[in-house]
Amino acid sequence: MINHPVLVLNQTYEPLNICRVRRAMVLVYQDKAEMLENGYGTLHTIDRDLPVPSVIKLSRLIKRPHQLERKLTRMEIFRRDNYTCQYCGKVTRNLTLDHVIPRSRNGQHTWENVVSACVPRNRIKAGRTPEEAGMKLRTKPSKPHPSGLFFIPSHYSGIRTEWEKYLPQLKAK
Repeated sequence: MINHPVLVLNQTYEPLNICRVRRAMVLVYQDKAEMLENGYGTLHTIDRDLPVPSVIKLSRLIKRPHQLERKLTRMEIFRRDNYTCQYCGKVTRNLTLDHVIPRSRNGQHTWENVVSACVPRNRIKAGRTPEEAGMKLRTKPSKPHPSGLFFIPSHYSGIRTEWEKYLPQLKAK
């Protein structure tokens, strides 16, 4: 129970990150945060029962920039492409990155040149362009818009129903 995820909100109820129950309980105990949701029951100590938080709100405002430029990472490419192979349309978690113009031909590692591809399609395409391989991209790759939205790792999404009212992007799915 001590390692369950806890949603951490800024003083303005903006999602900041996810921590573990242990850290959340320390923040609440030190009056640096208040518990908003009890999603895990209680933790029994020698002299008292403590509610185990699922959502906490910090007492002080943490300033951070709102328009964050997304880094070009594997997970961001997969998220941008909705975990879909851009050549066959198969939705899977077993994806690879493919450079539309291969790096061996001076293709750049940029948002506009990298797409998600399933392993079989990536092998078929190999070191060729999609046209040379007789393949067509389903969508043109582009740089995602900067977003201040909080990112929830896929293995957390849907687990905690009490998080939904604090995370509008989960309701849209």
